[in-house]
Amino acid sequence: MRTTKAVVFDLDGVITDTAKYHYLAWKNMADKLGIQIDESFNEQLKGVSRIDSLKRILAHGNKLDAYSPEEIERLANEKNEEYKVLIEDVTAADLLPGIEAFLQELKAASIKMAIGSASKNAPMILEKLGILDYFEYIVDVNHIVNGKPAPDIFLDAIQGLGVKASEAVGIEDAEAGIEALQKAQISSIGIGVIGDTTLPSTAELNISLLS
Repeated sequence: MRTTKAVVFDLDGVITDTAKYHYLAWKNMADKLGIQIDESFNEQLKGVSRIDSLKRILAHGNKLDAYSPEEIERLANEKNEEYKVLIEDVTAADLLPGIEAFLQELKAASIKMAIGSASKNAPMILEKLGILDYFEYIVDVNHIVNGKPAPDIFLDAIQGLGVKASEAVGIEDAEAGIEALQKAQISSIGIGVIGDTTLPSTAELNISLLS
């Protein structure tokens, strides 16, 4: 019988939904660069790192070759500064349905928890949501070579928690994240996306799914 010792959470779309703020910041950046993006295009950026997101936008506007790596880094940081302003007012009220109860269930069962997100702002967001203390480990993406759909983020998370892939479950809302979990050989729960277990929303999360 499978014994789950740890759960690794994606952040955006699983714990809270800051996608709208990412979209606003990226759209403002794209507008400034003379590139048109819409919410449909923004779906491609889910679970993707900041630099890779900007590269996709530039490629969409046929402008990828117009910017040096240094300029891309600067523009990505500029977008992030605007994003941080937009999320200043995030509070515990912005937790997705069922998340706090699920975290409490896991804590009561002594199941370890980590954040495996491409977001460099994860600690700040978790603090604003009032749930930072639930997590024993947060992946520092500054030290991750390959973002999702590569497995690096999730492999780092389980290493940080000191568990094996077979002892962990990952929760994701993006296809890139599910693919990363598959490559890491970690069982997946997909929120609105097909995983080993698929749920329509976070409200359906409960500890019985981990057995």
